[in-house]
Order: sequence, then C-alpha cells, then structure tokens
Amino acid sequence: MDNTVETRAERQLVTVRIPAGWTLLGLVAGLVCGLLVARSGASEGVLAIAAPVGTLWLRALQVTIVPLVAALLVLGIAQISQAAMAGAVARRMLGWVFAVLLFSGVTSVTFIPFLLDMFPPPSAAAGVLSAGGAAQDVPGLAAFVESLIAPNIIAAAAETAMLPLTLFFAAFALALVRLPAAQRDLLLAVFRALANTMLLIIGAVLWVAPIGVFALAVGVGAASGGAAFATLAHYILIVVAAGTVVLIAGYMLAWLVGGIAPHRFFRALVPAQAVALSTQSSLASLPAMLDAARRLKLREETAEFVLPLAVAIFRATSPAMNLAVAIYVAHLAGVELTPAALAAGVAVAVIIAIGSVSLPGTISFVVSVGPIALAMGVPIGPLALLVAVEMMPDLMRTIGNVTLDTALAAAVDRKVEAESGAALQP
Repeated sequence: MDNTVETRAERQLVTVRIPAGWTLLGLVAGLVCGLLVARSGASEGVLAIAAPVGTLWLRALQVTIVPLVAALLVLGIAQISQAAMAGAVARRMLGWVFAVLLFSGVTSVTFIPFLLDMFPPPSAAAGVLSAGGAAQDVPGLAAFVESLIAPNIIAAAAETAMLPLTLFFAAFALALVRLPAAQRDLLLAVFRALANTMLLIIGAVLWVAPIGVFALAVGVGAASGGAAFATLAHYILIVVAAGTVVLIAGYMLAWLVGGIAPHRFFRALVPAQAVALSTQSSLASLPAMLDAARRLKLREETAEFVLPLAVAIFRATSPAMNLAVAIYVAHLAGVELTPAALAAGVAVAVIIAIGSVSLPGTISFVVSVGPIALAMGVPIGPLALLVAVEMMPDLMRTIGNVTLDTALAAAVDRKVEAESGAALQP
C-alpha cells in the first residue's frame, strides 16, 4: 500500500495525505489517559465527553465505505477488463493474479484461526472491543446462497450487505466495459468523480483521526487497562504472520513456476525490498523491481509490461492480511465464523483487493477490511483503533506485494519463453 495516491491526469484519483504518526500517538495517549482516569476513579466524567466524540468520528468513517467501495470496484474491475484485452500475456498474467489472490484469502481463513488457537490473545483482550459495533447475523448455507443477489440494491446498501453489493458492482463493471466507448467513458468519469469526492471526505475524516482515535482509546484504556497494549502487539504479530505466508509463497511461485532458485531470487530482490521497507510504496519500488528483473534475466518486454500493471492492480497480501484483521476481531468478540461467513469473507476480500489498489495504507485499510468484516458478521467498531497501528503491518504488506509482483513477472516470463521455444520447433 502506498502512503500517497499518485496523480498524473484527470483520470487518476486525488492525492490524500494521512497523519499516520499522529494517529498512532493519539492511540497511545488515549490508552494511557484511559488507564489513568480509571485508576483515579474519574472515568465516568471523562468518558461522558470522550465517548460521543469517538462515536461521531467512527460514524463519519463508516458512512463513506459503501459509496467509496462501489466507485473503486467499478474502476478497478474495468481497468482489469481492459487490460485483459491487451493480449495473451495480459490474460495469463491476470489468471495468475486471481489465483494468487484466492490462495492469499484461503490461506488466511485456514491458517489464522489455527494460529489464534495456538497463540491466543491476552486474557483481557476483549476490552479492546469497547470501541463499539455489534456483530451482524450471518445466514445459514441456504440463506447465504440466496443472499448473493439482492432484490433491491438500495436496500442492500442501506443494510450494508457487502457481499451482494460487491458482487453487483463487480457485474456492473464487467457490463460497463462492453458499452460503446462514449457511454463507457462517461460512466467511468462519473465513478471516478464519485471516488475522488469520497476520498476527499474520508481524507478529511482521517485528518482528524488523532482526535477520534484518542477519544475511542480513552474508553478502551479505561475498560481494559494495560491489556490493550499487549493485545495490539499480539494483533500486529498475527497479521504480519498472514503476510509472511504470502511472502514465502512468492518465493515458491518464482521457483516452481518461474524456474528461479530461492537464493538467487532473494539476492536479486533485496534492493527492491529495501526500497519497499523505506518508502512503504509499491510504486516507488517499481524502478528497483525492474532492475531486479534484469538481474534475474527476465525478458525486458515481459518485465516492462507485467511489473507496472502489477503495481497498478495487484496487491497479493491484501486478502490474507485483511481477512486476518477480521478474523482477529471476530476471535476477540466471540463471533463464531461459520463456513458461509468465511466463504463470504474470501469472496469479498478477493474482489475488494482489486478495487482498493493505489490508495494510502490508512484509507485502503478502512475500505478493504470494513466490507470484509461486514460480510462476515464481524463488528467494525474496533477497526477505528486498529487503523492507528496499520503503519506497522503495512511494512509487511508492501514488501510482500513487491516480492509477489516480481515473482509474477518471473512466472509469466517462463511461460512466454516456453511458448516461444515451442513455436520455433519445426
């Protein structure tokens, strides 16, 4: 995830800068303040002021989710559909993109519950959920299948039924690209304007995040005390573990499909990974990735096509790490995640990963994890606190994405080379 949204022309999304460091400071200060007022016995008066402020900020954050997700999904899927028309190499690349995203999601829903059972959160961790938000009911299997298509899309939006909304706007985008050019461009311009408008609103809301997070954290600190710090540290480790699995999968993809030994892939990619860690930006790492492709002796035409497109549309770690967040919150809230809920989470996570690319890490966290949690019946109130520490898991997100982008180029190049060799056979 990038810390800024890049702009080149009117077709790009607006630039939004988020005070991530101040938000983290607001979280720490709020937790400490809540701990102190609880010990002093004055928590009732302080919470009477802090609670409404935190609730208003949380609602302002939530109100932007549905329109922003709708706009970004349409733009992202339309971009992928148009890329698929570029030829066989593009279609092969997109096939690997969807395969990796699906692997990322499925791995998380199988690995993270096991990891939480092996290494459970601190005993008083449930106090972190005092930020608010009730769990939603998740239907049984038959009702789940019926819920995939909403009879009234407006009602679905009002109820924040994210799975049918996500599927509807994905289908809408696929239909949109089949329209005549003038109509297609007009609708894309409307959705781009909607996305930019929502980004400006959510940017303003997140600009005052230090205040909102501080107000919410006061209540959490008063309720859970020092356990909140241990819980956040545990949460970061769990989410980073999900990203680590995807990172390792990148080396396996480069080895088993791209034919590049892990030690050679590692040596070539170290400079790009260093840039990723220092900038937290896949886009800023692109020149280093192209250099790594040359070190790996990938075809120049393959690397120069696959890597920029991968940076634009591919976030391999998103399904795994976003689902890990939702599963962690569900674990603390005592929400039972049924197979239907997990399937809904994977479906939304994979589709949302396409629409939330090239966004600041904080905005992408809200836009991506919010719909996944809603689809799984998980309370989204705690996300307002977890967004304050996103800058730490974001390091793993970026290095994982850079690694998978390069591994993807290696896999596509190996296939192109094999086909070229076969074509030369008499």
